[in-house]
Amino acid sequence: MSKNILVLPGDGIGPEIVTEAVKVLNTVNEKFNLGLTLENGLVGGAAYDVHGTPLPEETMSKARAADAILLGAVGGPKWDTLEDRELRPEKGLLGLRSGLELFGNLRPAILYPQLADASSLKPEVVSGLDILIVRELTGGIYFGKPRGIRVLENGEREGYNTYVYNESEIRRIARVAFESAMKRNKKLCSVDKANVLEVTVLWREILIEVGKEYPEVELSHMYVDNAAMQLVRAPKQFDVMVTGNMFGDILSDAAAMLTGSIGMLPSASLDKDNKGMYEPCHGSAPDIAGQGIANPLATILSAAMMLRYSLNEVAAADAIEAAVSTVLDQGLRTADIWSAGMEKVSTEQMGEAVVAALL
Repeated sequence: MSKNILVLPGDGIGPEIVTEAVKVLNTVNEKFNLGLTLENGLVGGAAYDVHGTPLPEETMSKARAADAILLGAVGGPKWDTLEDRELRPEKGLLGLRSGLELFGNLRPAILYPQLADASSLKPEVVSGLDILIVRELTGGIYFGKPRGIRVLENGEREGYNTYVYNESEIRRIARVAFESAMKRNKKLCSVDKANVLEVTVLWREILIEVGKEYPEVELSHMYVDNAAMQLVRAPKQFDVMVTGNMFGDILSDAAAMLTGSIGMLPSASLDKDNKGMYEPCHGSAPDIAGQGIANPLATILSAAMMLRYSLNEVAAADAIEAAVSTVLDQGLRTADIWSAGMEKVSTEQMGEAVVAALL
């Protein structure tokens, strides 16, 4: 049975890294007889330039019909000056997440042994690191209303946003986190700011309630400022972390640097049925776009997550992850993870090396 994948290269380095991930997908498609059909679409700034909107209805229709979505990245300074913020590239990404109800974001931070020297922390602190960050993706301050910039009576401008979660939103992401912990080492740390934010007081209460359904999982709680500190002080104390949209955005980037580079960190954004959108955790990196030096491994590993979580093609996913490890064993590094004694390669060369390791 054919499985349809929507490919959205996006902006900046997106097209470069997605090109390499597609090569890898085509290789495993043939090798494992997966029956994958790939279709391209526009989102973000690339869509705005053609259609005048960051999320055309054509793209949204394709996304709803697809079995899974592979995204590159969106955004860049070219579109940052658009006065109507609803037309900026990031709104296309947020529209996909909310329109497809992709509420659960899984961000693994795994340190490959070959990259222990690429981390900014001491090898003994990060070696063996394997964390999963579960981030709520369609609520919180990024989506809360009212929001905007208004002019006060005295003529001064004021920016305002609304940080809001309801019980059902918290319960569903809590269950994703507890289920993930059950498949791992049965430890879950919930990150909040319950000492000053009422939203996260409720968050903590609901996590404790849901935790009663999972007596095997050890549940702990940590304020976000302490969690950020502990991530760089003693990261291996964590197994699964669960938090809201904004805190998860920040903590997952911090966790990425533990692994040596954000260019190594994939992510999955899933709905209640495990249909999802897969993308690297990093952004569009417009400063290096077009130079052929971007690291495609996070996107390639996102494609592996897609095969594992949404398409149930575990053998193909395992093969891709093993191929990435093989390439690192060969000493190949893009600029972001390069260190002395390693061979510096381009985006395309890294992608080709992963393909070669699969054959």
